[in-house]
Amino acid sequence: MKNIKEVAKKIKIKDDNLSYYGKYIAKIDNKYRGKKHGKLILVTSINPTPYGEGKTTLSIGLNDSLNYLGKNAIAALREPSLGPVFGRKGGAIGGGKAIIEPSIDINMHFTGDFHAITSANNLLCAIVDNHIYQGNELGIDKVNIKRCLDVNDRSLRDKFVITTASELMAIFCLSTDLNDLKRRIGNIIVGFDKKGKEIYARDLHAEDACTILLKNAINPNLVQTLYGNPAIVHGGPFANIAHGCNSIIATKLAMSVSDYVITEAGFGSDCGAIKFFDIKCKENNIYPDAVVLNCTIKALKYNGDGSLEKGIGNLEYHIKNMAKYTSNLFVSLNLFNDDDSKEVEYIKNFVENMGYNFSVSTMFRDGETGCIDLANQIIAMKKNKKKYHMYEVDDDLKTKIIKVCKNEYGASDVAFDDIALEKINSLKDTKLNIVISKTPMSITDNPKVLGYPKNFVMTVNDINLYNGAGFITVLMGGVLTMPGLAKESNYLQMKIDEEGNISGIR
Repeated sequence: MKNIKEVAKKIKIKDDNLSYYGKYIAKIDNKYRGKKHGKLILVTSINPTPYGEGKTTLSIGLNDSLNYLGKNAIAALREPSLGPVFGRKGGAIGGGKAIIEPSIDINMHFTGDFHAITSANNLLCAIVDNHIYQGNELGIDKVNIKRCLDVNDRSLRDKFVITTASELMAIFCLSTDLNDLKRRIGNIIVGFDKKGKEIYARDLHAEDACTILLKNAINPNLVQTLYGNPAIVHGGPFANIAHGCNSIIATKLAMSVSDYVITEAGFGSDCGAIKFFDIKCKENNIYPDAVVLNCTIKALKYNGDGSLEKGIGNLEYHIKNMAKYTSNLFVSLNLFNDDDSKEVEYIKNFVENMGYNFSVSTMFRDGETGCIDLANQIIAMKKNKKKYHMYEVDDDLKTKIIKVCKNEYGASDVAFDDIALEKINSLKDTKLNIVISKTPMSITDNPKVLGYPKNFVMTVNDINLYNGAGFITVLMGGVLTMPGLAKESNYLQMKIDEEGNISGIR
């Protein structure tokens, strides 16, 4: 690894704007902006297997290949959550030769951002409890927030969410500066009185104390790839239960110091990508210049019950889904060593017959030269000609939900449980964006319905108003906001010896 000061010099960030966390990690002043206006490249994917399909690996590899070709590029990524790190999925720093360093530190406590968010959220919950205990002057009758913890713990589901699903994480990633962060925290609806009147965090004078805990966390983290290329890693809401993108501060900062910014949105395009466009881009007047759709033979067969010919329909859906948003759509196959060349050729022909660019990426094996074909396609691309939005902000809430479910997922109808209808009817302000919270394993709200299904009904189970974040979360298919550990979780592989050497964090 290079000293992080050398990495900072590549993007012309001086010492005055950096706070160092040892030799290999630095935080960048959240107010800092360079003079560039880099092209924004969004990496998304098809519906994954339970182990993920390498969006982060592809993002890092593409960043390395662009730098290898002499371009000024930077990756803007999410921070790993301890939940998946110790759970089934494992770490989130890429893989093989396409990783960010220092990998163990990033996967574990990093610079403490997630701990700060957890603490601020739980402080707010404690303030609410204390207010009720000390006489309840505001008349809180129903509490509207939950405590959070950044681990998978199914026993806490009734009263906790995982940190990445908390409203505070969403607020953190959508805030443009410290003042905006404080304003949004103040706008959190912490509860209701007996007449249904909203009670806000600002009514408890909690916003300053919570923001103080996040004073350092709001500064984006600068690290490096295996080849010493810059990466900014900051924030990390999950895309199945939140909006799935890194912080807007980090993305805008990255765009101001480089010619190409490679970023990702969580899970498939049906989860993270559409929220990236609808929440992050719409609020902040940015729009990707290109979309890269990642796929693997393993995931396509998973979506076809072992059949590539059947599973290819899932790729077809995601191509059609993303083609509405961009005229620069690139399909990349993440190649594994045991992949059959005939199956690779089959996918290539399928994509090119649909009229889209295709490339094979080998960044896991080949590092900085593994995405050269894709990088050259990005360099040669023309200006994006498309902009698309799913609904009008003035649409009523049910209309928004129906438009997304029918037009984006292809549902034939949408059902609403009684509790959801009750909440929809009680909401006073529905002129907000919506976040669909559903399984990432399927286009539908049922994780067992794979491939490219048709004529299905989606069911709205519940509604949560995240007033501070500025959106309404629509829960479908009983999605869990506090996951549990799997039987064969990654913590079983982790070892540490007497010298402190660590292994098994994949």
